[in-house]
Amino acid sequence: MDLETLRKQIDAIDREIVERLNARVKLASEIGGVKREQGAPVYVPSREEAVYERLQAGNAGPLRPEGLRAIYREVISASVALQKELVVAYLGPEATFTHQAALKTFGSGPRTHPCATIPDVFTAVGRGEADHGVVPVENSTEGAVFHSLDMLVETELKIVAQVYLPIEHCLISKEKPENVTMVMSKDIAFGQCREWLRRNLPQAQLSEAHSTAEAVCLARETPGAAAIASRLAAELYGVPVVASGIQDRADNITRFLVLGKTVSAPLGHGRDKTSLVFSLHDEPGALLRALEPFSSRGVNLSKIESRPSRQKAWHYYFFIDCIGHWQDAVVREAVAALQKSCPFVKWLGSYPNVGME
Repeated sequence: MDLETLRKQIDAIDREIVERLNARVKLASEIGGVKREQGAPVYVPSREEAVYERLQAGNAGPLRPEGLRAIYREVISASVALQKELVVAYLGPEATFTHQAALKTFGSGPRTHPCATIPDVFTAVGRGEADHGVVPVENSTEGAVFHSLDMLVETELKIVAQVYLPIEHCLISKEKPENVTMVMSKDIAFGQCREWLRRNLPQAQLSEAHSTAEAVCLARETPGAAAIASRLAAELYGVPVVASGIQDRADNITRFLVLGKTVSAPLGHGRDKTSLVFSLHDEPGALLRALEPFSSRGVNLSKIESRPSRQKAWHYYFFIDCIGHWQDAVVREAVAALQKSCPFVKWLGSYPNVGME
């Protein structure tokens, strides 16, 4: 078959796709009207995940799963935008890894609201300045992001979704590497590039910034300075990349949380995750007794993390993730037993247990 014939077939399919997409978006707009009447949330992570799963189940290829998901991410984003203008707060400025995580989660439809610090993201959502917020919570190399954990204890916002983002760090500077005397970045980014910095820039001073993108802006104006950030940030702010892939591990991945005020219904069948925080009485066996209700009921704990409570010296909070939804009877039973043995227990949210697609 000749090239022109093939292109005409593609053009015909494109026309059909556009026609069907517009029909889909119109139906989504009608759904938005029903949601407004019922006071239901516009962004429902469990529903979106169910759509992705159904689409993938019917995907015979050759379109790859990640490609199909990316396409429908924008289809759903456009549909949601007709229902309501969502505002999504994130740790800014533009082109941070958190910004990229927000785009991966919500697509290009919502209006994004950059914030200077992680607490500012929580405040923006709490005050209603944003519908949702995106913050980093842990990195596969460096572990927990403690500012996010602290704020989860202090606010009433809930975790409504999670997203994993592969992280590639670049050294970004107007200087040649041998002329760099200062490196600027976020604290956790320094940790992810510790060995590379030790080998390549052992004499450089490390200067912490609020975000990786802010570091690029600062390095652009500071003689002898470089930043550790993403290639996207380098392109956006017009500063050259002088070394790429400088993270110490190739499988460097950060998990981000989506914050909101309304938790969606469960997906079920082990496809949900619930996050909790609790404290312990200072007595032997306290942690064992706290975890036993989950073990005895067959509830899998996928994470446990301790963190100073900042209430008094040597007093700790324990953060756990378990498989299941808050509405699952077995999870509720385990939490009820946990409350009997702990002075403080707080449910942080339940959300789709989406992996690293």
